[in-house]
Amino acid sequence: MNVGIVGNGGREHAICYSLKKSYKIKDIYCFPGNAGTINIAKNIDIDLNDFSKFKDFILKNKIDLIVIGPEKPLVDGLVDFLEANNIMVFGPNKIASQLEGSKIFTKKLCEKYNIPTAKFGIFESSTKANQFVEVAQYPLVIKADGLASGKGVYICEDVKEAIFSIQEIFDGKFGEAKSVLIEEFLYGEEMSFFIISDGKTIKKFETAQDHKRVLEGDMGKNTGGMGAYSPSRLINDDIEKKILNKIIKPTLKGLRDMGTSYKGFLYAGLMIVDNEPYLIEYNVRMGDPECQTILPKLKSDLLEILLSCCEERLDNTEIEWHDKKSLCIVLCSIGYPDSFNKNVLIENINEIKFSENEFCFHAGTEIKDAKVYAKGGRVLNFVSLSNNFNESRNKIFNLLNKLNWNGGFYRKDIGHKVINE
Repeated sequence: MNVGIVGNGGREHAICYSLKKSYKIKDIYCFPGNAGTINIAKNIDIDLNDFSKFKDFILKNKIDLIVIGPEKPLVDGLVDFLEANNIMVFGPNKIASQLEGSKIFTKKLCEKYNIPTAKFGIFESSTKANQFVEVAQYPLVIKADGLASGKGVYICEDVKEAIFSIQEIFDGKFGEAKSVLIEEFLYGEEMSFFIISDGKTIKKFETAQDHKRVLEGDMGKNTGGMGAYSPSRLINDDIEKKILNKIIKPTLKGLRDMGTSYKGFLYAGLMIVDNEPYLIEYNVRMGDPECQTILPKLKSDLLEILLSCCEERLDNTEIEWHDKKSLCIVLCSIGYPDSFNKNVLIENINEIKFSENEFCFHAGTEIKDAKVYAKGGRVLNFVSLSNNFNESRNKIFNLLNKLNWNGGFYRKDIGHKVINE
């Protein structure tokens, strides 16, 4: 079977690696892929905004299944286009993808279906938003409405920070802004909860804890994610039932009431407050770096799981996991999440020897003249599975000490809450 994976990040490398283990796989194509996927797949540089050209390539190369990793093609309606051309594709359609494509869409759905979330206000001009923050209580959370690669969120401690954030959003830092979302700040602990759905059946797909802030101690600016561990320390049977019954199921009912269903991975970013889950945001795909953290634990055949979703037979598919603690540390270019140097040589990445249950998933990398260069903000994901989180992290530190790359940095405290307790 031939499979195509859309995307070029660590998430897509992890998906590619997991699919490659299936005995049914013949060829994997990555669009466009990176310096890691090139070792296990065919990297294809193609304009993904040209849906017709992409369709023609799929048909010509007899690709049986397309798996869409990142959010933008989903929000743009690539699933709808491929399905209309009788091409099997894993991921939610354009309407369902609005759960991530518009934070305001999701907040209104929460309001209608009584889904627990932070109190919020929607402001369509900077003037009205500024008037509100002048008299609001702090801290406040201010969000850009559309896609922002995980960086369109500001936690503001005072009115000066709030006005600055509002100005950046309306000035177009994250694309054209017609409105801004302002939320109350919830005091609790964050958790990432994943499900997979075929439109009828939903099944849990492991949990993880992300680390969004760029600096140790969970300080500094928000990023796409500096590391993660799985499973989350916060998950238990009671919390899981509350998440499914109060958040996930009402959300999917809301989509059905709109005349659509949800097929694919759904990632609920949650805040646990006094043992109650609140929805922070939805992502309509696997998280990054949560995906890199979770998939190495998967015992079942990922291809079979994805096919069962596309064919609406998930209810008959078992999903089994290895009983290991997984931890991921993300290496970033110095300067991230702001400006950083590109095309920086990573001298010896291909010479490092990885033991069983140790992985390196590439993100912002490319191959030039058989050498690996960093070209993105988040560059490499080092992952280890062990019997405990401390062992996993120490194994990663040992690998990182062997890496010769002066242009990168990483947080040394990933997993601190499960390691230090």
